[in-house]
Amino acid sequence: MKEVEEIIQLSDPGEVGRAEHNRGDRISVVISNFFAWLFPILMIAICSQVVLRSSGFNQAWLDDLQWWLYGAAVLIGIGYAVTTNSHVRVDIFYDHYSTSRKNRIEIFGLVWLLLPFVLMCWDVTVHYAISSVQAWEGSDSPNGLHNLWILKVFMNLSFIFIAFAVWSAYVRYLSKMTRPVLWKQLLYAFPSTMFGVNLVTYYAIWWYLRLTTPAEVTDREISRNGIFGHLELGVEEIKYTIIITFICTILLILGARLLDRGERGA
Repeated sequence: MKEVEEIIQLSDPGEVGRAEHNRGDRISVVISNFFAWLFPILMIAICSQVVLRSSGFNQAWLDDLQWWLYGAAVLIGIGYAVTTNSHVRVDIFYDHYSTSRKNRIEIFGLVWLLLPFVLMCWDVTVHYAISSVQAWEGSDSPNGLHNLWILKVFMNLSFIFIAFAVWSAYVRYLSKMTRPVLWKQLLYAFPSTMFGVNLVTYYAIWWYLRLTTPAEVTDREISRNGIFGHLELGVEEIKYTIIITFICTILLILGARLLDRGERGA
């Protein structure tokens, strides 16, 4: 059995522990296996460019294609590594911990450390992608791959995939400790939940102001609206949007809790 698992792990680590995978895990593995085919295509592109360049027929578009393929494959690979637990880690102490302690460590790492960072990356790159689309950004080289905005939009979307993979893995570990109902998922992932609610709150307010404000008012001026200001508590300053986010997050968890009690009661 061990020999079979080692063979599977060499060919497709996504098959290791498949019995424990939830639907989200399997979706992540399937999507990742599809994008894994970009690596042999990347190898062909690299070898072709080496031969062409040495023959005096340099192709700038092949240079662009290489980092297009590599960037896409690596970003999707992050979600795959999270799902299959095949990322680089230091297991000096971890290997000797009990199963329940390992689960708690995994949960903490996934939704208290990694997922907030992934959400922040999505928030930063969404503006990066939009500006690229608006400028219809292309290659720096006249003979390169144009429509560079496609790659930058994909980069932003890939963080959604990574977040999906992280959350699916988190639910899998949580199910080993308790019944992973929605309110527990939201509660135990409180930093990620609050970060997500904050993004929704901020953009909902911003777009409401954008759609209800005269066109001559700039986006920068909207961002300086009083609702985006802060409340002074002694020497501390707390943004109004953070206060709104905290209240909404608590209400969301309580609402999910009441919904779960109602379903069990029915």
